[in-house]
Amino acid sequence: MALDGLVLHAIVHELQTCVGGRINKIHQPSENDVILQIRAQGQNLKLLLSANPTFPRVQLTEQTSLNPMDAPMFCMLLRKHCENGVIEAVEQIGMERVIRLQIRHRDELGDMSTKEILVEIMGRHSNIILLDPATDTILDGIHHVTPAISSYRVVMPGSKYVTPPVQDKQNPLNVDKPAFLDEMAQMSEEDSSSSDKPEHRLVAAFSGLSPLIAKEIVYRSRKGDESEQTVDPDALWQAFDRVMTAVRQHHYEPIITEQTSTGKLFFAMTPLTHIEGTSTTYPTPSACLEMFYGDKAERDTVKQRVADLLRFLQNESNKNVKKLEKLQETVEDSKDADKFRILGELLTASLHAVNKGDRELETINYYDEDQALIKIPLDPLLTPSENAQRYFKKYTKMKNSTAIVEEQIVQTHQEITYLNSLLQQLGVASLTDIEEIRDELMEQGYIRDRNKKQRKKKKKDKPALACYMSSEQIPIYVGKNNTQNEFLTNRLASSSDTWLHTKDIPGSHVVIRSDNYSEATLREAAQLAAYFSQAKHSSQVPVDYTAIKHVHKPNGSKPGFVIYVNQKTLFVTPDEQEIKQMKVTVK
Repeated sequence: MALDGLVLHAIVHELQTCVGGRINKIHQPSENDVILQIRAQGQNLKLLLSANPTFPRVQLTEQTSLNPMDAPMFCMLLRKHCENGVIEAVEQIGMERVIRLQIRHRDELGDMSTKEILVEIMGRHSNIILLDPATDTILDGIHHVTPAISSYRVVMPGSKYVTPPVQDKQNPLNVDKPAFLDEMAQMSEEDSSSSDKPEHRLVAAFSGLSPLIAKEIVYRSRKGDESEQTVDPDALWQAFDRVMTAVRQHHYEPIITEQTSTGKLFFAMTPLTHIEGTSTTYPTPSACLEMFYGDKAERDTVKQRVADLLRFLQNESNKNVKKLEKLQETVEDSKDADKFRILGELLTASLHAVNKGDRELETINYYDEDQALIKIPLDPLLTPSENAQRYFKKYTKMKNSTAIVEEQIVQTHQEITYLNSLLQQLGVASLTDIEEIRDELMEQGYIRDRNKKQRKKKKKDKPALACYMSSEQIPIYVGKNNTQNEFLTNRLASSSDTWLHTKDIPGSHVVIRSDNYSEATLREAAQLAAYFSQAKHSSQVPVDYTAIKHVHKPNGSKPGFVIYVNQKTLFVTPDEQEIKQMKVTVK
């Protein structure tokens, strides 16, 4: 796990800015995350505590989040014991992945009391625990651990707090050279197998070291020579000591490195020279974690929340694709309708030669250039005239059905386009967008509102929209679902504003809120339209743009569907880094 004890040491040092600060508000936007809004040293800070099983972390954040209408019980308890409290200390327990926030708070009786919030970053066992330090009693945890789950420690209200299992490792910040060399020599003797690599020994001997940092230390000790199999103990100590000295002196270089061969991202608080790739440095540890984890964590949460919608939409889309295939087969079959009309007419012309009970009529096909003989199958139970009428009815039925089937084909195409647009929207949806998409599916009758009686939330008249600022400070609005698209295009935008959308590709409506802008702003808006579309990972994506006055919504059409004229097309390749650098607010 990249978020090791050294990273937490850097985070805790950064969070000293919160000490003495007052907690103004507490929110729990998801089942794993808590956000403390803090006023400290003349600035407003947002501290994220995350027990996400995949992306657990503690950091300052600038991301906005949607809070539930009714706060969860754990959030209510935190508000009771910590809101308006003062943070007295932020500490790391040893070099372990446990952070303690000590909070002084005045209780309901007016007496001053102290509470602790413990954030345990332990992968899928991560937790956030509210503790009464006077009695070591757990008030509650964001995740409950019952005796059935763990026999070692229970995390339930009223239970005694037990620390996570302690690993018998040394603190790397307190080790001198003799102790280091002795520890490494002992471990080498205990396991002399060829697979006992020095980086494994480092991880096993010292707390807070991840395999990533251990590899970096070994690589530096070998001076970058990867062909070298052995390691000089003195050189290893020097590399180890340089890294630990930087940590002790709080000289951090938050960095994210993208490995050239795999495209995989790694982060650390020191340069990762053993990974070949491009590196980006960040001013603070939190900024580094925000860039590395922010989108991943949100996408992971969104993925969990929309799993049922994704399955439903994919199933509906597949059903419509199969329906379209059958309709097209029906159209192909209807092309033979004239054959039944000809058989009926030939049979009518030869009624005198047919008797009831005949199974077949052989006659000349007057519609054939060669006047060839043709055999016409008959139903022996019908009269000759009834047999002729049967062929005419088949002809009429097939001709009439063609018009209906072609209409159904158009509707099915529209349905597939609509469902694909919803799938695309779920692919880029933030936590704030999900409920709008779910509400739309309920309004359109695709899914039932199972919580109709419990719903207290009134439908918003104005959805929140992402507003990006172009390089020349012109606002560019992006609708990320059909509710936002319709409001943006049909109500918010002025007739002289410019509207953009990917050409024949499901995507977001984008509007430049100005009639006076440069080519640079147009390109940036086109980038946004391409990025928030199904062609996000493509190159040379066609983007249409036209004035809002040329964009219209047909009566009775699906949500988000518009037609437009007088458009021009430009081609752009979405650049994620460029888009992330654009200033964005939610309005």
